[in-house]
Amino acid sequence: MKPALKLTSVPPWATAITLPDADRSGRSWTIIAFGSADDVVSVWTTQLPVEPTVHRVTTDEEARTALAGDLASAVVGWRLMIAGPANACLRLRACALESGVADDEMTIASTEVATRDVQCVHCRTVTTAAVDLESTLRCAGCARTLLVYYHVSRRQGAHLGFMADAEQHSEAVAS
Repeated sequence: MKPALKLTSVPPWATAITLPDADRSGRSWTIIAFGSADDVVSVWTTQLPVEPTVHRVTTDEEARTALAGDLASAVVGWRLMIAGPANACLRLRACALESGVADDEMTIASTEVATRDVQCVHCRTVTTAAVDLESTLRCAGCARTLLVYYHVSRRQGAHLGFMADAEQHSEAVAS
């Protein structure tokens, strides 16, 4: 039985493509857009009362550098808006949270949700694959078959994966 998504740590934008309105409650804005999120940037830019700082990035490193640079000069009322594939947004969100940005200071639009980063609880390797929640994948580190669970680590920006057949495996070991 699937849990109600609102009762899990999985953000709704990590399971469905979303385009929320821009957060107009701020006084200054940074938009970090991964890949082909130009449509989102256009919508948000027209909704804001002043021109935001826009960073179009292709890598996590570029996104983290842009975030760090804008955070260094951020003042009260600064808002972060992130657009792109959900797995890239989750990773940047984790970096922003670690840097002290609060959830209510971020708006996230997801442009793609099929690809997930799944961290193995057994070996800590992160495997990236097109996989649904409650599906399985082979861990790139330890080769276990992992169940992709309804949990996202805010610190890691990845979904939790654990051995799908652990009960059968432990029964075999016990006998």
